[in-house]
Amino acid sequence: MAARALSRALPPILYSSAKLQISPTFSLYPFQGTLSRIETAGCFGNRGFSCKSYVFNLGRSRNVAVSMARRDYMKRRGRRVASPRKSKEKELELSVKIGIEEQLPEDPEIKDIAEVMRLNVPMAMKLAFQRLGTSEYKTREMIITDVGSFESIELSVLLCDDEFIRKLNKDWRGEDRPTDVLSMSQHMPELNLPILMLGDIVISVETAARQAEERGHSLIDEMRILVVHGLLHLVGFDHELSDEAEKEMENEEEILLKGLGWKSKGLIQSAYDTEVNATGDLDPSVDRKREGGLRFDRPKFRYIFCDMDGTLLNSKSLISLPNAKALKEAASRGVNVVIATGKARPAVLRAFKGADLAGKDGIFSEGSPGVFVQGLMVYGRQGREIFRRNLEHNVCREALNYSIKHEIPIIAFCMDRCLTLFEHPLVELLHTIYHEPKAEIIPSVEQLLSSAEIQKLIFLDNSERVAGTLRPYWEVATKGRASVVQAVPDMLEIVPQGTSKGKGVKLLLDHLGVTPEEVMAIGDGENDVEMLQLASLGVALSNGSEKTKAVADVIGISNDEDGVADAIYRYAL
Repeated sequence: MAARALSRALPPILYSSAKLQISPTFSLYPFQGTLSRIETAGCFGNRGFSCKSYVFNLGRSRNVAVSMARRDYMKRRGRRVASPRKSKEKELELSVKIGIEEQLPEDPEIKDIAEVMRLNVPMAMKLAFQRLGTSEYKTREMIITDVGSFESIELSVLLCDDEFIRKLNKDWRGEDRPTDVLSMSQHMPELNLPILMLGDIVISVETAARQAEERGHSLIDEMRILVVHGLLHLVGFDHELSDEAEKEMENEEEILLKGLGWKSKGLIQSAYDTEVNATGDLDPSVDRKREGGLRFDRPKFRYIFCDMDGTLLNSKSLISLPNAKALKEAASRGVNVVIATGKARPAVLRAFKGADLAGKDGIFSEGSPGVFVQGLMVYGRQGREIFRRNLEHNVCREALNYSIKHEIPIIAFCMDRCLTLFEHPLVELLHTIYHEPKAEIIPSVEQLLSSAEIQKLIFLDNSERVAGTLRPYWEVATKGRASVVQAVPDMLEIVPQGTSKGKGVKLLLDHLGVTPEEVMAIGDGENDVEMLQLASLGVALSNGSEKTKAVADVIGISNDEDGVADAIYRYAL
């Protein structure tokens, strides 16, 4: 429940620390009354707002000028606005400032909320002031009697997180816990100022989001309810004084909300209903956030390093819609999604294009950092190459000759190209199913070796022959010169000795200046073991290898059950 209005205003630094201010102009929905003046002013801040002032009738004897900011993207009308008729009636300006506290995440929904508040707060002020002049109250403190005696009214609204409002609640009310809304009066009637400094309304978006979900309405509905509640505190209502005062404030909340066309149940009644309907605490072991749910606490990790095959991709080698939505939500919350895979970069780009996640404004592009080809190709800021390691020439020759002799297809990964010695259905599947670049057929071993530098080689066969024949042979044949790894059961990879995906991840973290404590990693194959061990939280999907699951901090659901989305919602956001 919200706190009563405090007699002190917020510290001066409060709004100087806000990372977004929509100030000092606002707008109304369509209203009854005559539009008598339009003024244009210059843009302010970094968001390209132009300022307009509208005048509407507040009653028989007064007009109120409410400023408004509208996004018109710097466009200018060519025609002139007619000169306004002079009004003999005194005008009252409502000046409202919206701020977003700097610790809230860079979330588009929070900015959207600020925009709605920009429109809604002046509406609530207008109706509240109208009722002050036409209604009789038994418990309201008469700190404000006639708003007509002022030239302007100022109000500030700050959107913040639980930690910020908890500190305010502790410092000013002695209660060391977060709350939903605090009202802080700045009005000092003894000074007889021409400006009514109404005060500050501080709202925790985190608490508001939780309450909205508990009460079965939208976050915007909850924010409107909290604004009305906070505003009534500032004009003298206090539900904590007595049962009569609580009833009077509760009735006033409902009148204002109904009059504005918003949810008609006020904060006092909503809080009471929640207490009555409560059936016990939520199970703390159930952490999974529902898809698309609102949650405005800061993400637990700055970076998510994610594998592709068997992890982000399902058994059809596609990024599922739930996984795509989770990636978008993580990115919108400021989480950096980095791909760490055995694939070449073009293959990753192709897979993301298929899910409409590629490009400058997507999750992955050629300008994204990432770890590819089992850590043999690492790209840093702006997608620039920061590391490359090639396979020994003699190892490559031996493996290519083995491929011809035993008629087992082999793929040579050469930066953004794939080369092979002969056509084979499995070679084509690497392109059509696994998104790798279409393999170029080079007719001889020596010609292939001279075509490009090779980072790794992959033998393609069935899982039984890979495990029973290929792996045992090449572990011995490459000892001291190269290493063998498996990302999927039907492929055996030969990579330079001393390299791994995990080492590539560590190199990229150092390049970006990121600590492992800021990272969650998700994988499934044995080539993901080092990466999961390196991260603060390593998540192995249930379809993963036993080696991978043995080192993971937690085991998630499978890649065919949208395991990446589950891990993101459950552990990262």
